[in-house]
Amino acid sequence: MADTNKNKEHWETVYETKTPSEVSWTQEIPETSLNFIASLELTKEAHIIDVGGGDSKLVDHLLKLGYKNITVLDISAKAIERAQKRLGEQAQKVTWIISDITNFQPERAYDVWHDRATFHFLTTQEETSKYLDIVQQTVNGFLIIGTFSENGPTKCSGLEIKQYSEQTLTEKFENKFEKISCITVNHTTPNDKIQNFTFCSFKNKNTTLLSSI
Repeated sequence: MADTNKNKEHWETVYETKTPSEVSWTQEIPETSLNFIASLELTKEAHIIDVGGGDSKLVDHLLKLGYKNITVLDISAKAIERAQKRLGEQAQKVTWIISDITNFQPERAYDVWHDRATFHFLTTQEETSKYLDIVQQTVNGFLIIGTFSENGPTKCSGLEIKQYSEQTLTEKFENKFEKISCITVNHTTPNDKIQNFTFCSFKNKNTTLLSSI
């Protein structure tokens, strides 16, 4: 399994030395993620966690839309600090968690688990198994997972990743979650490179929630 301390050091360095315009994942408007969340027809009380959220602006848009129970998790304290600084007083409305995802010990269940480009950094069976165990124990409602597709990059931020197709991503979660929809979508990086993503949404097979809460 990858060294957690080494991973944390890597990401702290990235967020300490690079601006948003210098990293590939930056989005001014995370349109794909917002569209997937909107498709679930959630109430504004739904508990949403953005896994590996870093200083993503997804949280900004969710706050503007009126969602009241938002959690952002990232391995990098610096990334979260940047997001909090950007949000100002609005940051107090968000729960912030600094943790490697494979060591995450949730204190509550979530209605929506959103992950854009964290899962694909887990390249060993041990790492993916830990992730899946956490998801299966924690998510009562829906998953939204975005990874590099089989036509996407093989590395990100100098690290190896694991590419996924609709089929292989669905197979990872099929024990407890049924697929709602999958798309492939291009992301244009700040330096105008194209990255192809697989994005899928899933529903817990046992859920009776959420659009009717």
